[in-house]
Amino acid sequence: MKKLLMVSVVVFATSCSQEADVESETIVSADPAPIESEAPAVSAAHDFFNGAWSEEEAAPILEKTMRLHLEYDETQLTGGERAAVEELLAAGERLHSLYLEQKHPQGRAVEAVLRRKQDSQHLKDVFWIMEGPIATTLENDREPFMNVEPETSARNVYPHGSTRETMDAFLTANPEMRDDILHLRAVVREASAENKNAALARLHERPALNVLHPGLREKVQDAEGYFALPYSVAYADDIFFIYDRLIAAADHIQGDDIAFARFLRLRARDLLADDYDGGDATWVTGEFTGSLNAQIGSYETYDDALYGVKSFFSLSLLQRDKEKSDELAAAIGDIQAIEDALPYTANKKVRSNIPVGVYNVIADFGQARGTNTATILPNEGHLSRQFGRTILIRSNILQNEQIFAESQKSYNAAMVDAHHSDLALEGNFYRTLWHEVGHYLGPDQTKNGVDIDAALQDTADLIEEMKSDLVSLFAAPRLREAGFYTDEQLRAVYASGILRVLQKNRPRRDQAYGTMQLIQWNWFLDQGLLVFDDGKLVIDYEQYPEAVSSLLAEVIDLQYRGDRDRADQFVAQWAAWDEGLHGVIADSMREAEGSRERLVTYEALGR
Repeated sequence: MKKLLMVSVVVFATSCSQEADVESETIVSADPAPIESEAPAVSAAHDFFNGAWSEEEAAPILEKTMRLHLEYDETQLTGGERAAVEELLAAGERLHSLYLEQKHPQGRAVEAVLRRKQDSQHLKDVFWIMEGPIATTLENDREPFMNVEPETSARNVYPHGSTRETMDAFLTANPEMRDDILHLRAVVREASAENKNAALARLHERPALNVLHPGLREKVQDAEGYFALPYSVAYADDIFFIYDRLIAAADHIQGDDIAFARFLRLRARDLLADDYDGGDATWVTGEFTGSLNAQIGSYETYDDALYGVKSFFSLSLLQRDKEKSDELAAAIGDIQAIEDALPYTANKKVRSNIPVGVYNVIADFGQARGTNTATILPNEGHLSRQFGRTILIRSNILQNEQIFAESQKSYNAAMVDAHHSDLALEGNFYRTLWHEVGHYLGPDQTKNGVDIDAALQDTADLIEEMKSDLVSLFAAPRLREAGFYTDEQLRAVYASGILRVLQKNRPRRDQAYGTMQLIQWNWFLDQGLLVFDDGKLVIDYEQYPEAVSSLLAEVIDLQYRGDRDRADQFVAQWAAWDEGLHGVIADSMREAEGSRERLVTYEALGR
């Protein structure tokens, strides 16, 4: 398998940045994964380069790109673990290609064309940075940089051209289909004869899918208007390829870490069933004894700009730092006290022994690719309530000095000189850790017993991320009282919380992170925690606890009420942008920045 991965490097010549799914000549052609899109078909003669960005047009982004290379020390692994890594890397490459298809109807086709192209390195770099043919400009606009269809809210998981109005009308007329259409892991198709026949043929080709999805054949046959197709059926060739890789990896690692092998086998089955209960239960509660861990599957819904309910694929292959993991697990202590102190009355009982590990990223794929610092999963409320969640801290990202140096530039540009020494690398580490813990705290259902993501839909991620930011800052003085932080560390956590909210451009409403950060920024200004003085910001640390607690109470109340309209009104009220204030700070940060984007390469992939 290593030979196949290395051959893919030759396909891209000297490129250190172009994404490859698997070696095209030996694997993809042997097990093709056709694009199932309802966008207009792309002919073989379609010229993706007609009107594509020139080197000069790509230069502003590439000149603002930080290039990071993540090392991989396989000498710390057993022979079985090394063999498992190769299988998991192959699964990740294929899954990344599948993610490109989910995001844009022509994502895979563009990737294939770029793979064969011997020049146009600037387009390959931008494609890898942006994970597809649509770029975010330095002005925060979204535009194609190659000759492709414009991006739509439907991405490629709803029918081409779908709008919220058309889908809402269908669901109102067919309420019995709501759960299927809005399923976390299902593509929505128009009920054309062509689409129905293709789905039925796939079920005929893969008998296992009929067993794991009882009644699906009949639903497809009887469908009118739209029908929902589980990911395992819509992307069957990809999923079965990944299934085989996970089973092979489990076989390799069986003798070294039986619990991790059990998880891989269950996750392989999960991908066929589009139901992660078995794998997630093992992932969260299993005691892995080896050096490896992996986040595999589709969890996060940030890329769904229509309803905010469709998950997109990712795979993170991680190497455990046992010493740091043990230290961190011991330091977290009893989180029930933090839960009990949160500003709401429906406090719950939580597991205090949350599985937490510190890892170095071997390679990331799909939605996880980039410089993601930490993860807490699973997200589904019933799994979290029954089994808890697991926290994965990515140490070689979170504690990267190159990334921190860039953060320091932005922070210093926004703040008065007196605060420049407040920011510290460990402050961001601890704030991020407790942000992830924060996902586990607070309400996980509305007062009516509905899961919050189902109630708030496309606003749920925004509100949840803001809650977790605030829990981290809310917990900070309590952790200082418990002796977990020193005074200097508390101030560093607080300073990191301010850096977190500052924006270099006005965020679009579909940017959950940017929007919730802008809301915090405005709230902190309103509460006097931040003061705008002669083009710079001043922190009044005495106002920190009350400013955080008051906003946290509002956010938790939005979750507990589960009123989507009220949540949207709150966002609209507090996500205002003032060029005379926010714009001034943004200009200063942009002038000071050395980089905006990040392009990550991986030694484990040979590039």
